[in-house]
Amino acid sequence: MQRHLIILILLPFLLVPLTACGGGSGTATGISIAPRSGTLLISDVQGSGPSSPLDGQTVTVSGVVTGDFQEGDSDSSSNLGGFYLQDEEPDDNAATSDGVFVFDGNAPATGVSVGDRVTVTGTVSEYFGETQIKAASVSLIGSGSISATDISLPAAATSRNSDDDLVADLEHFEGMLVQFTQSLSVGNLRNLERFGSVGLSAGGRLFQFTNSNAPDVDGYAAHKDLTARRRIELDDGQRSANPVNVRYLFAGDSADYSLRAGDTIAGITGNLRYSRGSGGNGDETWRLMPTVEPRFESVNPRPGKPVTGGNIKVASFNVLNFFSTVDSGQRVCGPQGADNCRGADSDQEIERQLAKTASALALMDADIVGLMELENNASASLQMLVDALNARIGSDAYVYLDTGTIHSDAIKTGFLYKPSTIALVGNFTTLDQGIDSRFNDDRNRPALAQSFELISNGAVLTIVVNHLKSKGSSCEAEGDANLSDGQGNCNQTRTNAAIAIADWLATDPTASNDPDFLIIGDLNAYLQEDPLTAFSNAGFTNLLESQSNSYSFIFDAQSGALDHAVASASLVPQVIETVKWHINADEPQLLDYNLEHGRNPALFDADSPYRASDHDPIVIGLELAN
Repeated sequence: MQRHLIILILLPFLLVPLTACGGGSGTATGISIAPRSGTLLISDVQGSGPSSPLDGQTVTVSGVVTGDFQEGDSDSSSNLGGFYLQDEEPDDNAATSDGVFVFDGNAPATGVSVGDRVTVTGTVSEYFGETQIKAASVSLIGSGSISATDISLPAAATSRNSDDDLVADLEHFEGMLVQFTQSLSVGNLRNLERFGSVGLSAGGRLFQFTNSNAPDVDGYAAHKDLTARRRIELDDGQRSANPVNVRYLFAGDSADYSLRAGDTIAGITGNLRYSRGSGGNGDETWRLMPTVEPRFESVNPRPGKPVTGGNIKVASFNVLNFFSTVDSGQRVCGPQGADNCRGADSDQEIERQLAKTASALALMDADIVGLMELENNASASLQMLVDALNARIGSDAYVYLDTGTIHSDAIKTGFLYKPSTIALVGNFTTLDQGIDSRFNDDRNRPALAQSFELISNGAVLTIVVNHLKSKGSSCEAEGDANLSDGQGNCNQTRTNAAIAIADWLATDPTASNDPDFLIIGDLNAYLQEDPLTAFSNAGFTNLLESQSNSYSFIFDAQSGALDHAVASASLVPQVIETVKWHINADEPQLLDYNLEHGRNPALFDADSPYRASDHDPIVIGLELAN
């Protein structure tokens, strides 16, 4: 773990520059010492600092093998090019680890097994922050036994990795055989496909700070520290990226199990390693290399079809850059035909994306669907979705609202609806900077409003579908800086847009002559952030605010609600139920339509709605009265 710290140590006749690096607590700085002869304790090699005090020196150590991750042996599921060695007797110094990784390459001269007592001579090195011994010789000298050390999270402290991110400080356990004594929750599946790892946390799944807390600088800093202390990565014990067999995808407690965020695992045992994972390209953090096969418990099973009740069902769905144009790398998308395309990279990927999206829409069975992240073309993206959806359900049940292109961005919002139950009232309209200067349409997609009539009783409802500026890129050049209070980039841009939307609706922009308004979409703001507060101040109610730990998206292993349904005061009593349909955020992305990274195409299920997108849809049941 690079500390970027240079220390000069004055020894007799020698001035030695030292760079403190490597994973660890940072409680002491490694100090270069003269080469030592004889057999050392492994704890001497590890030292009490973030890197070995013997880095670069040749040492001899003896110990018991606690983890066999050698290449070329009968266990092809655990290949790290070496093994873990541990002192038979701990040194009683809590600041030093008693274990170390011994690297012996692709074709080790000596095969070892767990329980072997061995002597190793080799060179000490720091590899992606992990202290290792690169073996020159390995000798079997007997057998022994070492029990796993019980540890638990949260860790007592944090340290910073070379990316300046906070991680749990577990340096004093590096290389040791450990067992986590508590049940841990699955929170991050982002690296499951590429690097075979699963993000785990103590104390339940992790949530974004502002999902349940008011924005606050000190509170957010404390949240980041605690979050880091609660986290660990369960690695697959492989050096190679993009594994053909994804070790943990089906590693559950039932025959039909598929791993989801929110599931749990108890008593995991293995060697603790600090690294970037497979090939050195993953996140630099602490990883457990299992020595006992992990098994997950399904406590967050896949949900079935959403049932809401009422006489009308409305849905909001971010469809993950659904483009009817293949992304070939050419700038041919957008209203001017000059933007980069997004989404599917081949005709096959488009077919897969279309199939999953249609499966999800068919199961939603909503009367009206507001969509985000459609390709902003005249009609092709919407027409493709409608055709696939109608083909799937075997009727011409759905049509789309024909808006043409909207503004100049590569993506737009849109509507699907059932003409058998729903009729249009008047024309659609959009909110942009020309109507209200507070609505920055260079950052936010224009808000799209349309009034609908429930044919059965003539009741009218106006729906506004939105996609506000993301937190991903900065708006600092426009005076909207990240205040480090948990709301991320561009908070004021989103807040101004929310205020403008509320004021715009007060003018009845579609001339509906009805006070029932429903604001839906990807607002890119968590529950307690300023844009939602702005709607509340204007008399609207967030239909998710009464739900405990609501979420629709997972970012940085933390769940939170970015997608919302916000109702006017007159509409609230007509709401029967609001459902966050968790078909996407909790699912590993290797089940989506993409075919990248050498993915096994057989994992894809066109008839399954799971991982149709990265955002969960919202489904709202209303008993709409005239």
